[in-house]
Amino acid sequence: MKRQSCLVLLMLVFGLVLTACGDNTATTPAQTTAAATTAAATTAPPAATTAAATTAAATTAAATTAPAATTAAATTAANATTAAATPAAPTVPAAPANNMTGTINWWHITTGEPGKTIFQEMADAYMKANPGVKIEITILENDAFKTKLTTVMQSGNPPDLFQSWGGGVMAEYARAGLLKDISGDLKGAWGDSFNKAPLDVYSADGKYYGVPWDMGAVGFWYNKSLFAKAGISAPPATWTEFLSDVKKLQAAGITPISLGEKDKWPGHFYWVYLATRIGGKAAFDKAFDRSGSFADPSYVQAGEKYKELIDLKPFPNGFLGLTYNDQSNLMGDGKAAMELMGQWAPSTEKDQSSNKQGLGSDLGYFPFPMVEGGAGDKDDVMGGGNGIAVGKNANPAAVDFLKYITNVENQKVLAKAGMALPVVKGSEVAVTDPLLQQVQASVNKAKYYQLYYDQYLPPALASVIVDSVQGLLAGTLPPDQVAKAVEDSAASELKK
Repeated sequence: MKRQSCLVLLMLVFGLVLTACGDNTATTPAQTTAAATTAAATTAPPAATTAAATTAAATTAAATTAPAATTAAATTAANATTAAATPAAPTVPAAPANNMTGTINWWHITTGEPGKTIFQEMADAYMKANPGVKIEITILENDAFKTKLTTVMQSGNPPDLFQSWGGGVMAEYARAGLLKDISGDLKGAWGDSFNKAPLDVYSADGKYYGVPWDMGAVGFWYNKSLFAKAGISAPPATWTEFLSDVKKLQAAGITPISLGEKDKWPGHFYWVYLATRIGGKAAFDKAFDRSGSFADPSYVQAGEKYKELIDLKPFPNGFLGLTYNDQSNLMGDGKAAMELMGQWAPSTEKDQSSNKQGLGSDLGYFPFPMVEGGAGDKDDVMGGGNGIAVGKNANPAAVDFLKYITNVENQKVLAKAGMALPVVKGSEVAVTDPLLQQVQASVNKAKYYQLYYDQYLPPALASVIVDSVQGLLAGTLPPDQVAKAVEDSAASELKK
């Protein structure tokens, strides 16, 4: 997107940062330390739309972070329910001695245990192997991070390394000349070590400006017993099969889908996924670069397919007034058969269930079904995660350190500590939870990773999307008008 002046760009970046950056579980203010000595919490990408979705602490070994959102941040808990449940930090492998020199300023938002300690140990190991390097870590609670990052970006002095979710915010920084192009560094072994779809989230205009260290996906979580009661022997693979299963569940007296649409963001996942299945990567890319439109057939058809589901009335009574926590409660209590949600769903369902136990072994997972005749690949996924962007003035040591903390052994460390669903080939063996292994596998198989629209698109456009899709769910906007409303906003927000 072109901006007509530097002032306009900086104002836009300010707005993007405040809206698109995710919330973290910390309760403490910013901490700045050259050698932080205590440890870290799982961080969440941008979340919730009009009401904060407060989600639960993770109880599994893998990362469980909440999704993107548009106008209000979701508060997401991390890793363990209690401090006693927090696992001991795995041993960080030694860093290579590459005779690097210089100072690296690294800002991250991992404010709790065990991640804070793990990141510090990685820095310590690298400095020990490279005595000429000093790594100064600034640990910030998320809101403080958003504010401070905006200030330094406006001054044109970004940190060397800093927390990023990729997508539109990162692209704006790159186009403003605030980030370092590391495409050359990623050629060869380092770049080849990543699963490509998550890595591409950190590209803009064909160049790379950062790398991921954690990436999850949205899919369907389902109650095996309720599916069996309805006579469903296997999860649906196609949209037609999915609608058929909804009808079978209804015939058995079961609420097919849990949805709390008061918060807006949960319902728009269906529209985005359908657009991805129908139009594929090309449809989104064309709508985004303005060679196409969000009113093109793929987006109208996504609304039409969604309306096929809505017309079946598969959601709980009063779903437009239910929150995301209500949605999780219905799933955790076994009162609905499935929900479309990210990898944090099992722990949120457990926390929101009446007995705090959730579904246990009755919980299953399946990817979003393919749409017959669609141009999208059946393995493409939607989701988000965490990564690190590289500031424009970063010295070679910063990129070398980034290579170290994203190597396969350190990715295993993060996975074992419950900090991440890893993105480097070979590190997925460290994910031990069977359900999260399925999520991990879906990310690894994806040829295209559709970042949450809320993270990739400007805040005003993202807000129009969730509002318009809620209108479709409420029956006040037909599919073509949903697409038109989104396109009208895009025409203004995505100027060439």
